[in-house]
Amino acid sequence: MSIDYFSFSQANFFSAAALFQFSQTGLLAVNRGSAEEPRFITLEYRKGNGQPVAIVGKGITFDSGGLDLKPAAYMDGMQGDMAGAAAVIGTIKAVAELGLAVNVVGVIASTENMPGGAAYKPGDVVTAYNGRTMEIGNTDAEGRVVLSDALAYAEKNFKPKCMIDLATLTGACVIALGYAAAGVMSKDAALANRLKLAGEASGEQVWELPMWDDYKDIVKSDVADVRNIPGGKGYEAGAIAGAWFLQHFVEKTPWAHVDIAGPAWSNDRKHYWDRGGTGFGVRLLVEFLKRMR
Repeated sequence: MSIDYFSFSQANFFSAAALFQFSQTGLLAVNRGSAEEPRFITLEYRKGNGQPVAIVGKGITFDSGGLDLKPAAYMDGMQGDMAGAAAVIGTIKAVAELGLAVNVVGVIASTENMPGGAAYKPGDVVTAYNGRTMEIGNTDAEGRVVLSDALAYAEKNFKPKCMIDLATLTGACVIALGYAAAGVMSKDAALANRLKLAGEASGEQVWELPMWDDYKDIVKSDVADVRNIPGGKGYEAGAIAGAWFLQHFVEKTPWAHVDIAGPAWSNDRKHYWDRGGTGFGVRLLVEFLKRMR
């Protein structure tokens, strides 16, 4: 995309291996099975005062499931697993064209998730950008693994006033909410409420799922700081489990997770959507940013 009209700086497309000075991070671990290099992308728009808002996107350009291979019926359409990243880029573009008086940074972790000979495996323990360790219970729960780096990087390097991530993270959220709304999960009630109000105003609605401490141990690991899926059958409170996993990679910044797995893709033409990717999240975030004080 052309970014000439951005008055802030060029977008940065980093070689992930050069950016992360570790032998392995979440992004690099997920990438190991692919013949394509990963990318870590940052975008900055600065036309306001104070700390920026950080928006973080999951950019899985194709999700085969990795070694925990998806059934064929569920693999169809998995080029859309980068919808969160697309929404981040679309939001930065829209904010720039509107000339909003805000500071925004976009952070994207992008790779394929493929079952190559070097692919990461169930049972692996991976160290994220912030030094916390994660046990891999299932390689098809890769979105949260790459987001661990993006969230930790955004918080450390941009010191934002708040962070919002968007991700086609779980089928569980589709089961809970269908295709009409995204799930929002946050320990910060005020931030979650601001997103709900922005959703009502923009037509891209979100519905809050609980982040009660009752769920805190759902991603507990015996060998690492956190496990990427719950133990047992592995699907209990799946959307909430994904959010609790991500919480481990945010230290102090107010943060909300928006699971867009349902509304990110449509098989029908309705409203302003065509078939395929809907761009869900752009209107939501632009409205949220318009209301920033």
